[in-house]
Amino acid sequence: MCLLQAAYEEIHCNGFRGTSLEAILRRAGVTKGALYHHFPNKNALGCAMVDEMLTSGIRERFIEPLEQCENPITGLHALCDTFDEAATLELLEQGCPLNNLAQEMSSVDETFRQRIEFVFRTWRESLEKILARGQEKGYVRRELNVTQIATFIVATVEGSIGLAKNAQDIRLFRQCIEGMRQYLDIIATPEWQTKYASSGAVTETPSIS
Repeated sequence: MCLLQAAYEEIHCNGFRGTSLEAILRRAGVTKGALYHHFPNKNALGCAMVDEMLTSGIRERFIEPLEQCENPITGLHALCDTFDEAATLELLEQGCPLNNLAQEMSSVDETFRQRIEFVFRTWRESLEKILARGQEKGYVRRELNVTQIATFIVATVEGSIGLAKNAQDIRLFRQCIEGMRQYLDIIATPEWQTKYASSGAVTETPSIS
């Protein structure tokens, strides 16, 4: 296992300050010499983990699937389906690794704060562009502010996980996701209102001429 993956897993389980270099080295199966060949200290390793692991994770899970969708409303509904599948006890126990680090480190380490904000900003700005493209194609209501929508969606996803983790109640997470589904239908244009049948299948109206 590579150092970054080992750092990610240990930090996700125990937090950055609760994770020792020794634990990371044991998980990775490498020596201190191998660590110091790449990173001068634990902080540098943690920052690299944010830059590489968390940034790529957000892109792969939340950005790239939407970039491949013609209709961002449909794509966001599909993401809600994946959130339902992720609503497990592990989510309650560990929460979101990005949000965990933001809560733990942003107020105590400026370097961490800046790197974490870069990941959040990348997510928000990418979603903003996707929604703006949806407006141009007639899927998202043109009178709405896509910057505000993107910020709201990111905050809802992260906040719902934190809320459920703190309460140790996965029902709160599911309630937030159902609220998100209703919100998505509100921001869609009337011609492209996405409706979920009882089976959960997505149906769309015919193409706008």
